[in-house]
Amino acid sequence: MDSKLGLIQQSVNTRYSQWVRDALDELPDNFTITDPSISGHPIVFASRGFLKMSGYSQEEVIGQNGKIFQGPKTNRRTVMEIREAIREERGIQVNLLNYRKDGTPFWMLFHLSPIFGKEDGRVTHFVAVQVPISRKQRRNGGVSLSEDGSGLNEIVFGSCRKEVCSDSLLELGRVLSLDSGSKVLDIEETCEAGDFEKRRAASAYNTILSVLTHYSELTGRLVCGKRCSVPAAGYISSSLNISLGRIKQSFVLIDPHLPDMPIVYASDAFLKLTGYDRHDVLGCNFGVLDGVDTDPSTLHEIKESIQTEQACTVRILSYRKDKSSFWNCLHLSPVRNASGKITSVQIAYYVGVQIEEECKNQDRHGLSPEMRQLSAVGAVKVAVRSLSMGASLAGSSKS
Repeated sequence: MDSKLGLIQQSVNTRYSQWVRDALDELPDNFTITDPSISGHPIVFASRGFLKMSGYSQEEVIGQNGKIFQGPKTNRRTVMEIREAIREERGIQVNLLNYRKDGTPFWMLFHLSPIFGKEDGRVTHFVAVQVPISRKQRRNGGVSLSEDGSGLNEIVFGSCRKEVCSDSLLELGRVLSLDSGSKVLDIEETCEAGDFEKRRAASAYNTILSVLTHYSELTGRLVCGKRCSVPAAGYISSSLNISLGRIKQSFVLIDPHLPDMPIVYASDAFLKLTGYDRHDVLGCNFGVLDGVDTDPSTLHEIKESIQTEQACTVRILSYRKDKSSFWNCLHLSPVRNASGKITSVQIAYYVGVQIEEECKNQDRHGLSPEMRQLSAVGAVKVAVRSLSMGASLAGSSKS
């Protein structure tokens, strides 16, 4: 977990100047910032307004996925729409029922937008602005309540029809149902945001983007709200990043179609094993782990397996960032795209799975090192093929 917290800190610190957190904390809006390149697509920043609205502390939210705010009445279809927007790296605005820490449900307008790196067109983060949907007075068969549930004159729900707004309303609803046979209030019906909430969400996002843009200029790693350039070769989409992030083994993804076959993805476990930061290894050749005593014949065996497009398993002396060495049980395998045809054009990547020899028998599930490596390779293949199949289906549906 420590290594993941380190990645979360780096997510903001390496892209923006050290004052960005203070500047974001000054904003009154409810919002979170997430990083799709880190395992689990975690929250890396949460505003004070969001923490107050949700009832969570910063320690409880940072590092968590947004699904912790969902509950039994959260619309699964809406959640899938959000996931699809993330996969396609585009913005989305939906009405969403979420839950506070105390279990209270509330309706909000959820406004999600990607942030792009200006130099390479990659998605660096997603900004999620949450605007509670205002409640207006609404009658309930002649019996009405005040917003705090203390009166019987006006029931307060607004455009959020039948929303349970507080514990007091819940209790009063039960009493009304028992005493007068009136219908118990529920949250089944969708609450629709109005123009006010939509304008507020757009304004908040523009302000956040302005802050991020300014503080990225101070580091020279500029960001923008729209993709300013075509993603560089070897680009890994947010969707594939998130899928790969669920795989807990140490592994890297290598693109054989680019010069020098660079690493285009490195798992959190790989970074923990080797001591490298993600930006240290992305774009580097797989030989970044080689050192003075790495056996050339083993390296030749690896190159031969790539040339023949075959999997191989070797025991090789590798080196961490601090130059300390370790015996690496390495399994390298080609990953084909959705067609699965055995031609070099159809090989999308090579995946290299590492297990430190001293730790090879430390597995709580009792799996052998070989089975753990094959399991990781299988999971990578599923992620890559699912993405290419999804892209093919999307393309055919548009044509």
